[in-house]
Amino acid sequence: FTLAFIVVKKRINTRFFLKRGSDFQNPPPGTVIDIELTRNEWYDFFIVSQSVQDGTVTPTHYNVIYDTIGLSPNTVQRLTYCLCHMYYNLPGIIRVPAPCHYAHKLAYLVGQSIHQEPNRSLSTRLFYL
Repeated sequence: FTLAFIVVKKRINTRFFLKRGSDFQNPPPGTVIDIELTRNEWYDFFIVSQSVQDGTVTPTHYNVIYDTIGLSPNTVQRLTYCLCHMYYNLPGIIRVPAPCHYAHKLAYLVGQSIHQEPNRSLSTRLFYL
């Protein structure tokens, strides 16, 4: 079977700006940066997933550390961005792909609240939301 491991980093200090004339703006959602600021020896990229009303938007950094799926970088980037739209608790776009956010919420719930194995009947439900 095929498999890919992608490290998702949202706590970064990198910021990107779009220059229009003499004005600087946040880049639009879906902007991918995969050249110049990325490492040549890595398979990595930045995505600006959401827009902000005030302040500066923060991109998310993705580093593909293992990949046997064989998708093109463009397809991986589009899939990653689309997964940022799949979080059920918000009508908008989140910074990280929904599976990452669900995993974070589940890990927090287990670490803070559940000191035993959850009931098996909950295994097919998003009970941790």
